[in-house]
Amino acid sequence: MKILVSSCLLGEDVRYDGNNSSIAMGSSFTFSQKELFMDILCDNEIYSFCPEVSAGLGIPRLPAEILSATKPFKVERENEEDVTISFLIAAKNTLDICKNDNIKVALLKSKSPSCGNIEIYDGTFSNTLIKGQGLTAKLLEENDVRVFNEMQLDELKAFIETN
Repeated sequence: MKILVSSCLLGEDVRYDGNNSSIAMGSSFTFSQKELFMDILCDNEIYSFCPEVSAGLGIPRLPAEILSATKPFKVERENEEDVTISFLIAAKNTLDICKNDNIKVALLKSKSPSCGNIEIYDGTFSNTLIKGQGLTAKLLEENDVRVFNEMQLDELKAFIETN
């Protein structure tokens, strides 16, 4: 199966802070989680992609959070710079990859203003999480691309096995 995977989860240093969120090398993941991740990588066709980098946002970059997750969307950096257009372009770029390559599932970074699929930060830069989706995850789901995060590897495996 073709799977779009956030580049940071694959160990690429593309996060806002210039680091990565590698599952395979991350100390916050158990051996069994790492093993499951590696099995998923080996058994499927992986497309590495970072929405934010695709939209021209640099590395490193100031953190950004969603202030409005419904239209009109609003995404700002902690210095109050409006980066909404960049995040919308990022979402569109990601959807284009999925459509062009017939990708129906994505493994994206949790809590991200682009990739978060269950929770995102609340827009106050106070490290407070709320229910919600990043703009990329939201657009993918609206277009029938199933989105999982790095804490949902078991669910992703089950999805792969039944599709």
